[in-house]
Amino acid sequence: MGNIYTIAILASLLLTNSCGVSKTPKAQVQTSSDTSVVASGTLIPAADQLSAYLPLLKGKKVGLMGNQTSVVGAGKEHLVDVLLREKVDLKFGFAPEHGFRGDIERGEKVSNDVDSKTGLPLFTLYGGNEKQDSIVQSIDVMIFDLQDVGARFYTYITSLHRVMELCAKHNKELIVLDRPNPCGDQVDGPVRKDDKFKSNVSYHKIAMIHGLTVGELANMINGEKWLEGGKQCKVTVIPVENYTHSSMYKLPVVPSPSLPNHLSVRLYSSLCLFEGTDISVGRGTEWPFQVVGYTNPVYGDFKFTPGEKAGMSKHVEGKNEVNYGLDLRGLNADDQKFTLEYILYFYNKMPDKSKFFARPEFFDKLAGTDELRKQILAGKTEAEIRKSWEPELEAYKKMRKKYLIYPDFE
Repeated sequence: MGNIYTIAILASLLLTNSCGVSKTPKAQVQTSSDTSVVASGTLIPAADQLSAYLPLLKGKKVGLMGNQTSVVGAGKEHLVDVLLREKVDLKFGFAPEHGFRGDIERGEKVSNDVDSKTGLPLFTLYGGNEKQDSIVQSIDVMIFDLQDVGARFYTYITSLHRVMELCAKHNKELIVLDRPNPCGDQVDGPVRKDDKFKSNVSYHKIAMIHGLTVGELANMINGEKWLEGGKQCKVTVIPVENYTHSSMYKLPVVPSPSLPNHLSVRLYSSLCLFEGTDISVGRGTEWPFQVVGYTNPVYGDFKFTPGEKAGMSKHVEGKNEVNYGLDLRGLNADDQKFTLEYILYFYNKMPDKSKFFARPEFFDKLAGTDELRKQILAGKTEAEIRKSWEPELEAYKKMRKKYLIYPDFE
C-alpha cells in the first residue's frame, strides 16, 4: 500500500424491493428515525482523540480541510478552535462544497474568504483554485476532517481526492481524522464506468454506496494508484475507536443543508438520483430527503409545497407549487438501505415518460453509467437491473476488503 501509515483499531434489513413498480412503496410507521443509534460516547471519532494526532503537529505548519462537521467532543467544539487553543500553527483552511460553515447551497460557488469566527484564511478546492499549489507548498502537513455520508455522489470524497493530489504533488503528509460512515453497513449500486462519467458527483470507480470511511477510501486511492501519474500520498489515518461497519451512527452535526437528520442521511443514497429529474425530494420544506413528489396528483395523496429554507432556496424543484407523492417520514431510519423502488415508482407513474429524465447527462453522472437510465427506459424491474451490475459490484467488494480498517458488516 505504499506510503500509508494507518493506525488500526478494530472494533439488514434491505427495504423490500418492489418489482411490481406501479405499487406504492410502503412507508411503514414504526419507530423514531433516531432510534437504534450507538449510544453517545461509545464511538470515539478521531478528532476527539487529541493525544493521537497533536504530537504529529508539533512544530509544524498545518493546513485543514474541514467544515461544520469538524467538531471535537460532546460539546461539538470546532476543530479549528481546538487546534488554535492547543497552539497548533494553523495556516489556512480548505472548504468543500457547502462551504466552511456548511451554509452554501448545493452546486453554488465556494469562494476564497476568511473565517469570521477565527480570522483563518479560507480557500476552496471545489471548482478549482490557482492558489492551491502555493498554499500547500507553504505548510508541512494537511489535516482532513469531513463527515461523509457513504454515497459516491456526496462530494466530500472528491475533496479528499483533491487534497491527496496536492499533498502527493508537493510531498506533504496528510492526516485523515476518520469518522464513522452512517451508511457503512451496505455496499450497493452500480460501479462507476469509464471516465466519460467522471465528475464531482462520481469521481471514483467505486460502488454508488461504497461502504467505506474516508480513511479507508484514502487507503484505496493510494493502494489502487488513482492519483495522477500513479503517485501515492503519505497518509496517516487516525481511526474511530469502537467502530464496525455494522455500527449505526447518528451524525452529531448536519453535514449539509438538505440532510438534517438520520432518516434523510439513510434515504439520501436512494433519493439523490431524482436530481437528474424534476421530481422534488423535499428541498425547501422541513423534510428534505424524507418526502418525494411532483406537481401532478397521479403520484400520490400526500401533498407538500416547497418554498425557501436556509440553504435550500435557489435550487428547489416544484417551488411554490403543490407536490403530490410519498411521505417517508415514518420510516425506521436504521432499516433504510439503497433501493431503486422510489425512482421506478415515479417513472412508472409519469404519464409522459419521455420527460422523466429532465437532465439525463447529470443522471448518468450520478449513476456513474448510462446503463441505469437506459434500463429504466426499457421497463426493467429492480431485480433485472441489479443482476446486470452484479459482476462489477462483486469485483469492487473484493477490492474493498483489502482496505478495510474496521470489522465488516458481513
